[in-house]
Amino acid sequence: MTPIINATEFGSITVDGETLDHDIVIRLDGQVKKRRKKLSKQQYGTSHTVSLAEAEHIYDDGAAQVIVGTGQNGVLKLSNEAEGFFEDHGCNVHAVPTPDAVKDWNEAKGNTIAMFHVTC
Repeated sequence: MTPIINATEFGSITVDGETLDHDIVIRLDGQVKKRRKKLSKQQYGTSHTVSLAEAEHIYDDGAAQVIVGTGQNGVLKLSNEAEGFFEDHGCNVHAVPTPDAVKDWNEAKGNTIAMFHVTC
């Protein structure tokens, strides 16, 4: 997939050679955006649970798959509402620890979007 993720470690992710120190969302068109985790924190008091509002923000029309990097240790979870939203839109959810999600992103084919949590 484009862009290529070169590496991740606790607190950072390197995308096309640029190291970022925050969570990211990768759009269908390959744009890399900062994750809007406030959308989840407002509802749950933490950014470790993805809310419906955040899922709606992450989703791009036409996405067939969303890869979710759940953090270096897999702490982040999708709420039932977020998972249901993606499924209702025909978007398969693949949520795994961020190091595994990076590999999956780099090998993915088709209309794929992603969100990567870089800590926890």
